[in-house]
Amino acid sequence: MRILIAMMKHETNTFSPVITDWARFEDWGAFLGDDVVKTYKNTAMPIAAYMKIADELGAEIVTPLATEAMPSGKVTEEAYEHMAGLIVDAAKDVDLALLDLHGAMVAEHVFDGEGTLLARIRDMRPDLPIAVTLDLHCNLTQTMVDNCTALIGYKTYPHVDMYEVAEQVGRIVVGSMHGKVTPVMAWGHPPLLSQTLTQGTDDEPMKTLIAMAREAEAKPGVMAATVFGGFPMADMPDAGTSSIIVTDGDAALAEQTRDAILEEAWKRREEFVYQPEALHEAVGRAKAMTDGPVMLLDHADNCGSGANQDVMTVIAEVLRQELDDVVVGGLWDPEAVQEMQRAGVGNTITLKLGGKTDMPAIGLKGEPLEITGTVKALTDGKWIVRGPMYTGVPVNMGPTAVLDTGRMQIVIVSRHHEPWDLGVFTSVGIQPEYHRYILLKSRIHYRAGFGDLPKATVTLDGDGVTTSDNSKLTFEHVRRPIFPLDRINEP
Repeated sequence: MRILIAMMKHETNTFSPVITDWARFEDWGAFLGDDVVKTYKNTAMPIAAYMKIADELGAEIVTPLATEAMPSGKVTEEAYEHMAGLIVDAAKDVDLALLDLHGAMVAEHVFDGEGTLLARIRDMRPDLPIAVTLDLHCNLTQTMVDNCTALIGYKTYPHVDMYEVAEQVGRIVVGSMHGKVTPVMAWGHPPLLSQTLTQGTDDEPMKTLIAMAREAEAKPGVMAATVFGGFPMADMPDAGTSSIIVTDGDAALAEQTRDAILEEAWKRREEFVYQPEALHEAVGRAKAMTDGPVMLLDHADNCGSGANQDVMTVIAEVLRQELDDVVVGGLWDPEAVQEMQRAGVGNTITLKLGGKTDMPAIGLKGEPLEITGTVKALTDGKWIVRGPMYTGVPVNMGPTAVLDTGRMQIVIVSRHHEPWDLGVFTSVGIQPEYHRYILLKSRIHYRAGFGDLPKATVTLDGDGVTTSDNSKLTFEHVRRPIFPLDRINEP
């Protein structure tokens, strides 16, 4: 038996000014052939679970590509066709395909990157068994569903169950090949564009919806139940919340289970809308907190959802209000890193920090902030994730520097990386647990690596293309009407 195992992942923020070409995939990680196995086999990634299944079957594995880019703007047509071509070509002569995709990839020439890939494979191999693992932020489409045997999504945000759900769907499809089960899928998506900050699976309302999915999977005949929060920063027709149920030959059960979950999601739609707070008030509230560490979230400039990671609005306000003993992870400014390298460790330097990127989609120009501090550390930015999300995966933040202003230590990176793991700090010699404030350009993923470390968390509404203020965004392609862009008050 020959099994195709491949990964092609990108969460596309169509409002982002950051270009997503092949070089960006190479920056985060683009592996071919045997390098796929060497890099991922001993990790907690979905393709590692697929490799386990292949080993148990004594199968030959075909690994044309494993690649992922940090979220950013539309994938270039050239990059997309290169990646998709490698996978489609490899699918010509295999007995099974096990695919690790995202579900929110938008390219310059196609809205539905994953559906387009699956349709191309299915057109060429009409009977090929195909298992697909998707991110919780997948914008599910009919094309994705129609062109695979079974699909599943993560049940956690932060995503700490990637390995488990991949193994689950892989075994479903292998079982179908052996005639043990007959996967039947039912899916749907209400007109609900939920906001990412409300999708944490430890928080309501997602907590209840995920519990419903787990309860469904405990019932006879239900092999997989998924709730997708969706990715609202991808302005494409199918963006939004959805659910898909996989049963063993029972379409009615799949539809009934799906409907119950989606009815609950729609009933609680108001809870999927983030409630903002004035930035100066939120920072002032944080300043009054005495029991640290206090987590400060600069969520509107989160590169893990496609932001440029160099907006200084929140950092400037924290400095203005003179919060003390702050560590920041991380700010993207390759030019600043180079200046600090020339200055050398221990020397004082004045920088025009950040603000290198304009954001035309939201009408903002980059505004650097002049800061003086000491170069505290210089590193190559390389480390390995030890926390529960992306466990064992190598990280390369590029040349990295730490600027110490006295009140604040800022980790400055040359490659975009969302700080979901302590390694963002520990790799440069900072132990965040001993500082009063931890300022992260993150939303929810930080919970994976930082866990119970913060004594309190304050969400700071700054500027950036991952804003949760829909009034700052112009949606042109998403299906309408859709809540909350449109006030839909009836099911």
